[in-house]
Amino acid sequence: MNFLSQLFSRIFRRFTGFFLKGLVLIVPIGITVYVVYKVFMFLDGLIPYEVPGVSMLALIFGTAFLGFIGTAFIQTPLLSFLNKALERIPLVKFIYTSVRDMLSAFVGNEKRFNKPVMIKVGRDTELYKLGFVTQKDLSYLGIAEGKSAVYMPHSYNFSGNLFIVDNDLITPIDAPSDEIMKFIVSGGITRI
Repeated sequence: MNFLSQLFSRIFRRFTGFFLKGLVLIVPIGITVYVVYKVFMFLDGLIPYEVPGVSMLALIFGTAFLGFIGTAFIQTPLLSFLNKALERIPLVKFIYTSVRDMLSAFVGNEKRFNKPVMIKVGRDTELYKLGFVTQKDLSYLGIAEGKSAVYMPHSYNFSGNLFIVDNDLITPIDAPSDEIMKFIVSGGITRI
């Protein structure tokens, strides 16, 4: 009786282990497929066409065309006017410029998170954090030479902290910035 109980227990543990490993393999794929399918169906349903996918293609090309027209004829004067107007309103200026600068740091022409580094946290420790040097010259803030601004994103979150770090505690990392960002945001789970 004891032998059968141990055998069933061992079989159940192995089955449970295989089941959990199967979940780890299937759930990310399933969720990704589901989200892509739902987004496709939503976009495809915006413009009623009989042929599946035509609506989404029309949306993609229509958006690109509007982007071209907007860039060529409207963007410069209109954005210039909007920028000046939004930058004059005290609280709105703070929010608008912060969001604009953050977005341009990730996807704009002036990507700023392009210098991944490893920071030694304290001089008498073996604790390190990953981040991105955003500025090396901070004299306009009254901060002496030898310090840099380092942005450290949070894991599993799209936020982070900015630290002023002694340059001798900064070690550049020879890896693509987007891979380092994915590594940090994933909590170190994503492999580079």
